[in-house]
This record gives sequence, structure tokens and C-alpha cells, in this order.
Amino acid sequence: MKFGIHHPSWRYGAGDPAEIFEGTKARAQWAEERGFTWFSVMDHLIQIGMAGPPEEPFMESWTMLAALAAVTKRIRLAPLVTSVHYRNPAHLAKIAAGVDQISRGRLTFGIGAGWFEAEYRQYGWEYPPKPATRIAQMEEAIKLIRAMWTEKRATFHGNWFHCEDAILEPKPVQKPYPPILIGGSGEQLTLRAVARHANACNLFGPSDVVRQKLEVLKRHCEAEKCDYEEIERTNAIAFLIARDEAALAAKRQRLEVPATYMGVGGTVAQIADLVGKYKDAGSQLLIYSTWRNDPETHELMASEILPKFRD
Repeated sequence: MKFGIHHPSWRYGAGDPAEIFEGTKARAQWAEERGFTWFSVMDHLIQIGMAGPPEEPFMESWTMLAALAAVTKRIRLAPLVTSVHYRNPAHLAKIAAGVDQISRGRLTFGIGAGWFEAEYRQYGWEYPPKPATRIAQMEEAIKLIRAMWTEKRATFHGNWFHCEDAILEPKPVQKPYPPILIGGSGEQLTLRAVARHANACNLFGPSDVVRQKLEVLKRHCEAEKCDYEEIERTNAIAFLIARDEAALAAKRQRLEVPATYMGVGGTVAQIADLVGKYKDAGSQLLIYSTWRNDPETHELMASEILPKFRD
């Protein structure tokens, strides 16, 4: 099993907004040095409620990914996930190809249908209210983006997006194109889109829910006549870890972890057991974040959890 770090807040590692990049760079380089294989950032323009207040300083994801690509060497970089509506898909294909070039082929192209309506309103984007519409737009955008990445000149006419005899040079380093990851767990539409278009999925929820979602994905793969085993299965989760129950209780109090915290708090033994359950459920890459950038959680993941699951 592989492990990644998700970076949901630019406050992590940088109290001063002017130091956001330095703090994020340090986190990504630390993750690379300690054996993590993945580092992802959110594609938002304002902070989401579960991670912080909307006024929190927030960097644009693709700008940051390009910068991180230049200061790391091995770790895979990704937006988790980029919204289909925030950029013209042809332009997004160009941006992503640039990040793949700078990183020498380390981009995973995470994309989703979008959901944060308040952000859409603030930035003047139209918010399609029906999830089915947003997912259909995501699928169409993926088709256009793949054409831009693989064809000498791309022409695409869809219901929402188009390009005409478009040149994209240089192409991505990865051939035929960077892995496409679709984020989301909707069983009828999103997981079907994974089977149709993606090289990877990203799921949320307890291990039994992840197992159920992967069974649904298998059925979609059978219906779409694609190979389930060729899709990388990832899941995202938030952890807070301490060595024992007393230390965990003290940490919760010190960090003011709310009762509504959506992550999992546990001892090293408890988290190792939980990771094992995700592995048994079929997850291949566990991508975690932590409450308020707790340094001990990261250190315990690196020193105590990762070695238990290395092949």
C-alpha cells in the first residue's frame, strides 16, 4: 500500500501569508524524503468550511503545483481535485501539460464535477444546480482534454465545450497522457464516469463504505468493458494520531478539535488497524491530512505506520 499527504490549508507550515510557498515546499520535500509517494492540494479559490474560515489566505492550486514540481524530484503531485468549471478545458489541458513537463512526468490529473456553490457565485461562474449536468460536463471536458494531450491538432465539438484545430505543444511527458483521477463516490454517475474515463478514483468514507463503492465500480467496469484492475483505487481521510489514549485526549483538547471533526483520531495501533482495513477493502493509496497540521501525526505516520505496509 502507498501513502500520500493532502494539504488542505495554506496556513499549515506558514503563519505569515508571505511564507505560504516556503511552508508548502517544506512539507512536500519532507513527504518525499520520508517515503510518501503523493502530495496533493485543493483546487479552490476560498477555503472550504470543513478546513477553515473563508477569509483564510488561499493559493491557486495549479500555480502551486507548478512551483512544487520545480522543487521536488520523485513525489507525485496532484490537485484533489480540480473543478471542471473553473477553467476552460482546453486551457486546463495546456496548464496541466506544463506541470507534467516541469515535474518530468509526475502529475496525476485529479478532476471533479464541482460542488462549492458559494465559490462559484463569488468568482462569477455559472453553477449548474443538477449534479447530473455537472458530471456530464466533467466527462465531456475529459474527452476534450485527452484530445488536446494526444492529437497533433485537436478539434472537439461538445454540448458545452469545444476547440478548433487547437495546438498543444509541448505535450505531457507521460504517455499517452497523465493519469486521470476522478474524485467522488456517487454510485450511479460518478463511478460510472470513472469506469468510462479514469485511470484512478478517489473515495471517501469508512472502510466498509469504500469496499461497497469499489464493488459498484467493478460492476460499472464490467458494463463498460474496461479493466477494473487498471484503475488505481485511492481514498482520502483525515487523521489525528498519538501514542496512547491519554496523549490523544490531551492533543484533542490542546488543538481544540471540535466534536464535529470528520476525521479519525486514534493511537498508533488503532490507526494501523484502520489502514489495514482500507487495504483489505481494496484501497491502494491512502491520502491523508491532519487537523491543524499536527506535526506528531505526520511523524507517527512516517515512522510507525508506513513501515508496517511497505511491500
